[in-house]
Amino acid sequence: MKTINKVLLGLAVLGSLTIVAATDGASLYNKCAACHGKSGEKKALGKSAVIKGWEATKTIEALNGYKEGTYGGAMKGLMKGQVKALDDEQIEALAKYIQAQK
Repeated sequence: MKTINKVLLGLAVLGSLTIVAATDGASLYNKCAACHGKSGEKKALGKSAVIKGWEATKTIEALNGYKEGTYGGAMKGLMKGQVKALDDEQIEALAKYIQAQK
């Protein structure tokens, strides 16, 4: 019985660590860095705006717009697929991380 409790406790701890990692802006941004650069300094695929230091509200509006299909030009289709799985908390964490990149 004690072994089962230890296993369940371990799984609970791992689950909570996954939730923390999922809302960590820096971890979330790793997916973005391939196109936008290490700190948002690049035009993604040479077509987007440089996002480094964007105000969090601007990033939140853009990411939600991509999710809804109401925002974006040439990168609209690509970005919709990139943000579709992000929830509001993850979008906010990502936006705050991008804003902090000065």
